[in-house]
Amino acid sequence: MISKEKPPRHSWLSLSDLSGLSIASVAPLFSLAAAGSVLLRLAGADAVWAVLAIAAPFILSSWLFRMLNQHYPNTGASYHWSRRILGFGISRYQSWILMMAYFWSIPPIIIPAAEESLSLAGISRPSSWLVIVVSGLWISLSAWLLLRGSKTVARLTKVFMAMELIAVAAFSVFGLTHWHTIAGNQTTPSWHNFIIAMVIGATIVDGWEIDSYAAEEADYPRKTPGVGGIVGALMVLVFYLAMFPLMLHGTSLGNLTSHPDVLTTWAQALSPHHYWMAIVPIIASTAGSLWLTTFILSKALYAMARDRMLPRFLASRNHFQTATWTVLLPLGLGWAVIAMQLLFSSLAAVFNLVLSTAGFFLILEFLFDSISAAVFLTRIHRGGVHGLDHKHGRLQALSYLTTAWFAMTVVVFLIYGPKAIGHSIDTMIALMLAAGLAFTLWRFDGRWRGYHVFNPDTRELTVEQGEE
Repeated sequence: MISKEKPPRHSWLSLSDLSGLSIASVAPLFSLAAAGSVLLRLAGADAVWAVLAIAAPFILSSWLFRMLNQHYPNTGASYHWSRRILGFGISRYQSWILMMAYFWSIPPIIIPAAEESLSLAGISRPSSWLVIVVSGLWISLSAWLLLRGSKTVARLTKVFMAMELIAVAAFSVFGLTHWHTIAGNQTTPSWHNFIIAMVIGATIVDGWEIDSYAAEEADYPRKTPGVGGIVGALMVLVFYLAMFPLMLHGTSLGNLTSHPDVLTTWAQALSPHHYWMAIVPIIASTAGSLWLTTFILSKALYAMARDRMLPRFLASRNHFQTATWTVLLPLGLGWAVIAMQLLFSSLAAVFNLVLSTAGFFLILEFLFDSISAAVFLTRIHRGGVHGLDHKHGRLQALSYLTTAWFAMTVVVFLIYGPKAIGHSIDTMIALMLAAGLAFTLWRFDGRWRGYHVFNPDTRELTVEQGEE
């Protein structure tokens, strides 16, 4: 059966669009502002090495993503690859991992977006209700933009990204002119705190994979998706490798770790009267992170819904060819989470614990992707399904390396995570993983196991029947 869902040509995404989405989705300024303090508290001056240690397998994975996009371009990306390579049951479980990874990344973005906006307006200690209201405005803007289609998202995102890149250049120049050695900043963390910092670092180096979820809308579906991700992953790593040393040679480690936002803390230490200028690009970065994280999740949910792994109403689309409910539901639920978190102190600790699992699930998601790549290159590709006219020997070895790297990080986090984050973190993760098993067994549409295959040449969808 063939389904014709071709997007109009003027809405196709170019390599420039995809690269812009990948860079902006990582949101380096927002990510550093939000997670930098925790990373420095755990790893001290070695925070840059912790980021590099987790960024390395992510960047190596970007080449695997490119390879998988060349063979299986699809809006579902990670979910679709495991569906084709690992089978129905594993793909259902990975769908749960994917939803946990990206949904629980949304609420931690909403609150900073509101608080930074209010700080720019001169309101330093807003009430919970005011934060909720401003959060609602940001959510409304994100929903409006996402519902207007991927091309509109890409265009506005590039404007916000330009602001961020200009700010990065200004930060770098300003930091170099104030470079000096600060006694006490050269601390050495324990090795297990270093691993925990790596897991937290996963939340600031992911996002470049967004171009894979836009594969069906790319102008060259077999060529550009994956390339944009490589560009985004490399550029963002360069940013982090530059910014951590600049901060540690601009102000004391104690000052940076005593405040939740390391960027404005650093800017204030360097220029007390002009630090507020740092807030504008941070807000631009935060806004982009909010709607692009939702973009990834909405595309994945749409692919699952059209394959009937989720209720089919989630696949209904508006006249911009955007799946409406896969945008509105995550944003609405994210808003509800932060409202309960801010209004009910008894629930705040629980939600904080759940939100802290986002990094773990992101690494677990990439572990599944590495396994998909390893199985594909070892068993399926060699089996002649795609022919033997090209080899992927180096990528095959790379898939084994990233699988081992992510698996090691997951195991060490489960052992030492409670010491750094809280003794209940393992219990929370176990409950969420168990819920994934229940999701795997729950069938929304009987025994229908078909899935949609995108043909990049005709830009049509063919429904393939899976195993019973």
